[in-house]
Amino acid sequence: MSSTIRLMTHNIWNRDKNSPAWEEKGFDCSAAVRAPSLLRVWRETQPDVIGCQESSALMADLLKEGMAEEPVDYTLIWGRFTPILYRADKLELVDSEFFTYPDYIEGFEGKFNDARSKAYNIGVFRVKESGKLFIFATTHLWWKRSPSEGMAEPYPSNCLPHSDEAREYQIGLLTRALERFREKYDCPAFLVGDLNTGYESKAVQSAFAKGFRHAHDMATDFAEEAVGYHYCFPDGFRTVYSDRPFKTAIDHILVIGEKEGAVKRFERYSPDYYYPISDHSPAFVDVEL
Repeated sequence: MSSTIRLMTHNIWNRDKNSPAWEEKGFDCSAAVRAPSLLRVWRETQPDVIGCQESSALMADLLKEGMAEEPVDYTLIWGRFTPILYRADKLELVDSEFFTYPDYIEGFEGKFNDARSKAYNIGVFRVKESGKLFIFATTHLWWKRSPSEGMAEPYPSNCLPHSDEAREYQIGLLTRALERFREKYDCPAFLVGDLNTGYESKAVQSAFAKGFRHAHDMATDFAEEAVGYHYCFPDGFRTVYSDRPFKTAIDHILVIGEKEGAVKRFERYSPDYYYPISDHSPAFVDVEL
């Protein structure tokens, strides 16, 4: 018996309080105001598992409270800023592991984890209908970029030397953990998250070298080309989505151990009401196990 599941990655913006700039414009970006729209996204898309990034403890509480009035309740697997939510009516949690990436990496000068928010969270699930197992991991990698060749110091605040290497190191920790879980459970694995880097980066290419494939490349029915990104920050938001090419997107879903043709859709969800909710649109994949 086969089962179709929907897996989502969703960076929901770590912002608990309203910002002065938003308040001056008559808007509110607090977690309490944004939470109902996040629940609306999940209600409209109906994912079976959601891997979050930038979810504060307050936001997690608000979302769980709001689910009491939703048609579908999700069970929360704690993971600091990277929790997993799953449908316990359809799935059984078999195993899990949470890990915070180290602040410092031997051989690289600098700190590569801010607020201890960069981590991975792994869940192993059994589909109740079919008994099939799968592994799901959500992660958030280091966010700064490496300086461009020839860039003079002092570097901009969003640049830090060895940032590319730090992301490659972090995703290496996760892919090795997933190898360990796959050896134990002999099932496919799905790596989702805000990798803060594009398709052709060292981090993503290092995952490809270990056998992972991008869900976009595997999808048989639909493959999203949009990057699912727009301006939404403490100084305000814009009502237009980015038109950058697909390979510059930083929110990814990677797959290993799944049979050819199993991935049906790779999609991003970007409704107009979402502009003041988060700068990242959620991405999801439909998979036939």
